[in-house]
Amino acid sequence: MDTKKLVVGIDIGGTNTKFGMVDRIGNIYVEENISTSFYTDFDDYINALKDIIIKLEKDVEDAEIIGIGIGAPNGNHNTGTIAFAPNLPWSQILPIVAKLQKHFPSICIALDNDANAAAIGEMVYGGAAKMRDFLFVTLGTGVGSGFVANGEMIYGYDGFAGELGHVIIEKNGRKCGCGRCGCLETYTSASGIKRTVWELLSKSNEDSVFRHKSFDEFETKNIAEAAQNGDKIALEAFQITGEILGLALANAVAITVPEAIFLFGGVAKAGDLIFKPTITSFEKNVLKIWKNKIQILPSELQNKDVSILGSASLAWNAINKSSL
Repeated sequence: MDTKKLVVGIDIGGTNTKFGMVDRIGNIYVEENISTSFYTDFDDYINALKDIIIKLEKDVEDAEIIGIGIGAPNGNHNTGTIAFAPNLPWSQILPIVAKLQKHFPSICIALDNDANAAAIGEMVYGGAAKMRDFLFVTLGTGVGSGFVANGEMIYGYDGFAGELGHVIIEKNGRKCGCGRCGCLETYTSASGIKRTVWELLSKSNEDSVFRHKSFDEFETKNIAEAAQNGDKIALEAFQITGEILGLALANAVAITVPEAIFLFGGVAKAGDLIFKPTITSFEKNVLKIWKNKIQILPSELQNKDVSILGSASLAWNAINKSSL
């Protein structure tokens, strides 16, 4: 029987760490998870990762692990380190690739941040499989992005390039978690659209299902449901969000000129509610030479386990490059 050559995708979150064994076409053979927050000592955490990886290889018959891909907050592809991630138990610079490489010296190991991992996942397993220039934007808790040009992720001088979510879209605008004001993330993330609903409620007497709810009592999916049922506040919130996002994307296009822009995450799941105003705003604001040339599309990874596939794709991408 032929050996199954697989990679391990590891998604590191503040609460849990997810693992999956994945083949080249995106089949996930087995999954595991451990508590990230349980490990106060980083070396103990590395040993736990090692043990799970060894276990996974044993759990799949005739499997051989040839790569490990790690998606992590503040993961730096250039240095192989996680740098001061605020939601992880360890606050320093963590040389995770070097430490794991000591346990698996012959295996290719690649690290990146969550958004870049998802972007490479789109390139390996999704709608960007035949594209060399595209932009991937995650509209979730925050706004993350990955820029791919000429088939390569743009990392920049220090490995942290491509932070579209922290482009200032409104001077002296909403306070952002990064410490600045007016970042795109504060308007087009899941919390951003909630803040828009809240502001609209304060400025209008319009009846709304959110009129008597606290800020913590609703989510993006509730806003989408309300909009679909004709709630004027919810509809206006999506219109405003789309107009802001479309403008930001039109500005981004002037730098890299992608073939397509993929939207992913909870806000993108609202479908036409967010896509229609975004595309209208984009076409209104983009330079004439690019009008009606660049597609804005839903990610094909939207309903898949993107955390595992994105991380695994880092490994496959690195393996493919090493074989050239």
